[in-house]
Amino acid sequence: MLTGLTLVLAGCGAGSNFDWDMRPSGRFSTTAAAQANTAARPQPDARGIISYPGYQVVVAGRGEQVSTIAERLGLSPRELAAHNALEPTTALRGGELLVLPSRVGDAGPVPGTITATPLAPAPVAGPEPVQHAVRRGETAFSIARLYQVTPRSLSEWNGLDDSMNVREGQILMIPVAQVAAVTSAPLNATDLTPTQQTPATPEATTLPGEGSETPVPPSASLPLPAATPVPAGQTADNATPPEPVADLSAQRTQGPQLAMPVQGRIIRAYSRGRNDGIGIGAPAGTAVMAAASGTVAAITRDTDQVPILVIRHQNNLLTVYANIDDITVERGDSISRGQSIATVRRGDPSFLHFEVREGFESVDPMPYLQ
Repeated sequence: MLTGLTLVLAGCGAGSNFDWDMRPSGRFSTTAAAQANTAARPQPDARGIISYPGYQVVVAGRGEQVSTIAERLGLSPRELAAHNALEPTTALRGGELLVLPSRVGDAGPVPGTITATPLAPAPVAGPEPVQHAVRRGETAFSIARLYQVTPRSLSEWNGLDDSMNVREGQILMIPVAQVAAVTSAPLNATDLTPTQQTPATPEATTLPGEGSETPVPPSASLPLPAATPVPAGQTADNATPPEPVADLSAQRTQGPQLAMPVQGRIIRAYSRGRNDGIGIGAPAGTAVMAAASGTVAAITRDTDQVPILVIRHQNNLLTVYANIDDITVERGDSISRGQSIATVRRGDPSFLHFEVREGFESVDPMPYLQ
């Protein structure tokens, strides 16, 4: 169920200083590059519809119900709701997207009249985004990583809420890449600079070894070393003795960098791309401890409603705890190493899913725990 679980961050909306795209903070920022990676979502028409060659989507107004949108567009409320894994009475957020089960034209026929004029096709809004139907256990972050787009752009294109929640069966549009405009008009001779108009005169060729002076070797300009060098460990007269070498053994850390969040047997090993963490077998209700001191960065759930907790540590390191219950901390809380943060969720078998991430990339937790 948790295979391929990717880092999920809840409550990362406006006003939060946590970067949805997991870029390092401090010395540099890649915000501009990440935002320029994908184009902005096209603007809808007056009805809220964005049309592509293969399908159409509608942008919901704040508080609009699925049935209201369907009736406004001349569609079946039940069909529109089922196509988007919703109920007809579901109220939507402003900016949320629904994929239409069938195309609608620019205008519908006037009630009570018969017309033979075909509906004018809606204008196409540019390159057609790929559609992704959310499967059980997926998160917005795992989907963004799958298609190599930023979570922020995925959220903006689909009108996700601040917690980046997705539902099983929901259809998401994958943002398209930003394409720079390129002019293809032919150039006239008058448009070229003098250098472009006139071919450059080829430079005279030289044989190997000609055309440049041989550099003077360092041995010809620097004095030779002393004939009788000073033995190692001794100093010449009036020479400054070397500074003592620092004792690095005194700075050597003791013990593993991370503590085991629960004591138990490893029942699922790390496998990058398939299982981004380890499964630690433990009885249901076992206290889950923070692996290191840090700050609670996120608390959310996946499509199976399995709670997920993320703690941010120093050096851009994060730990992820899933398959848990009874969370005792809140987002933004300062956590100390070994502090109880949750309990192991009941299962067959019951276990803790534990991940370690360097930035947005998952790494094998075992070297940190040994």
